[in-house]
Amino acid sequence: MDVNGAAAIISGGASGLGEATARELAAHGMTVVIADLNEERGKAIADEIGGVFVKTDVSDEEQVQVAVDAAVATGKPLRVVVNSAGIGWAERTVNREGQPHSLASFRKVIDVNLIGTFNLMRIAAAAIAKTEPVSEDGHRGVVVNTASVAALEGQTGQLAYSASKGGIVGMTVPAARDLSAIGVRVNTICPGIIDTPIYGFSPNAEEFKAKLVAPVVFPKRMGRPDEFAHLVRMLIENDYMNAEVIRFDGGIRFQPK
Repeated sequence: MDVNGAAAIISGGASGLGEATARELAAHGMTVVIADLNEERGKAIADEIGGVFVKTDVSDEEQVQVAVDAAVATGKPLRVVVNSAGIGWAERTVNREGQPHSLASFRKVIDVNLIGTFNLMRIAAAAIAKTEPVSEDGHRGVVVNTASVAALEGQTGQLAYSASKGGIVGMTVPAARDLSAIGVRVNTICPGIIDTPIYGFSPNAEEFKAKLVAPVVFPKRMGRPDEFAHLVRMLIENDYMNAEVIRFDGGIRFQPK
């Protein structure tokens, strides 16, 4: 599907993988709506790329509807949804002091990562369904969801995060089957260790990064956000890619810790 001249909505588009994707799609002719909680950064990026920013909690139905309405209001047909909003969390099921995992923190991670992904996918897909097909096959749009390799082999303390990302993986095939009726494809990317700002704040950041990179097979480095963004665009443009879960991880296989 040709992205030029269409609209896209990207959750988590104010930083990291979402920001890189917003810039990539805008550079190829898309009008991008950034749905994110970071108002200052989100507005700045939207201004740079000629897009629109909408402050959005993806777990909130009304806020997501406002963001989708903003994408429709651009006057460009909404064709692309990229779910990249998410939060991390580390907590053992039972910690060393014998205390159980916090239920509130588990729910929060599920709300943002899993329910937030479903929320934007369902509301945006309903808007895409109202557009005209762009091919003789009946294509109307594409959804790209972001999970994690932790969905497949989560480490110690990643119970909530892995459960949320595993839910995204589990939605891929049924969502693709459901949305095929309106000409929408659904794929999910499982990134490994990607060099985003989340890893760069501590005094020993470079030492920490080197430890993370150790299990990567090749190339022996962290992935780059622009490489992720390129993969997103490939999944959009290649019309035969559907209902797939794609590892994007340099061949890494996580150890227990």
